Amino acid sequence: MTTDTKTRRAIPAAVTLTPASEARIAELMSKAPADAIGVKLSTPRRGCSGLAYSVDYVTEAVALDEKIETPGGVLYIDGGSVLYLVGSIMDWVEDEFAAGFVFNNPNATGACGCGESFTV
Repeated sequence: MTTDTKTRRAIPAAVTLTPASEARIAELMSKAPADAIGVKLSTPRRGCSGLAYSVDYVTEAVALDEKIETPGGVLYIDGGSVLYLVGSIMDWVEDEFAAGFVFNNPNATGACGCGESFTV
């Protein structure tokens, strides 16, 4: 019998971060509470369309969460939210009136008029 050695292909991250979003994560982590180990992206049920994007500090890792290392800190993606986010691009956008994370999500089939929530 022979044993084949298979090389595992690297699995791409569920979400791609832009340089601006990585810089914002670094800024958040520089001001984070002492017990924060990173920030976590999740999609809680709320809003007109059903799901919303939420980014919060996280103090402990959860086994099913996806972990994305960035130069300025770690982004965790809630394990229950990964399927809604696969292929998304996370950006940080600032203009003279507002600033926030913006998501280009190919899985979203609709969004509410105010942009607060989305449907898959």
